[in-house]
Parts: sequence; C-alpha cells; structure tokens
Amino acid sequence: MSSPPVPRPPSPVSAVNLAEKFSRIDDFWHPRIVGALNGQLVKVARLQGAFDWHHHADEDELFLVVRGTLRMEMRDETVTIAAGEFYIVPRGVEHRPVADDEVHVVLFEPASTLHTGNVVTEKTRTSLEWI
Repeated sequence: MSSPPVPRPPSPVSAVNLAEKFSRIDDFWHPRIVGALNGQLVKVARLQGAFDWHHHADEDELFLVVRGTLRMEMRDETVTIAAGEFYIVPRGVEHRPVADDEVHVVLFEPASTLHTGNVVTEKTRTSLEWI
C-alpha cells in the first residue's frame, strides 16, 4: 500500500525551522511533511514507545535523530541512533523503531512510502499533512 501523491506546499517557501515544526506536533508516530525534493519527502515525527514490525519492499528509509535516542530493532541486530546521528534501513529489512523516551526524528523517503510499510495498523496514516 502506498500513500497518495502529496501536494506541494504553498509558495513562497522559507527556511524550515525544525524546532518550530516539532512544537506543532502533539502526538506520536504520526509523520508530518516539511519538504519535498526529487520525488522524496522530508518528514518530521515525534516518537515514543515501540512501533510496529514492518518492512518496505522497494524503499530505503533514513532516520535522522534530532533529539533523544532511537533504537532500531531488526530481527538479527539492534542499532542505537543518538541525537545528531542517522541510520538508513535498507529496503526489505524488517525493522521496529523503539523510543524509550521521547525522540524527534527527520525522515527522508520516497513520496510513495507508507510509514508502516507492508502492514496496516492503528498507527497507519494513509494521508499526511504539511506543517
């Protein structure tokens, strides 16, 4: 399942202030779009707790941690990603992001990528909004 095409933000676009964008999010695991380039979306999300196990058959997924520490669990290893670090989950790799405390992330992924990958759960968002 993939997300529908995402409309471009209204013009003119100014520099994106990540702190301001995160301050507008009041829930967890619900990505918002803050940029688009070359078929890729730049998304921000606040995370806390464990996400669902899933994979993306055709897309790599980049997680850039801005605040906190994210644990990326995969079936055969776990990678810890601290603030100021990023990790790319290769396409096809089953993974589960876990945030023991609140984490702020920036995600880079193709516009067609559904954030819950190959599964649909109560956390699945079929359309994402710009903030």
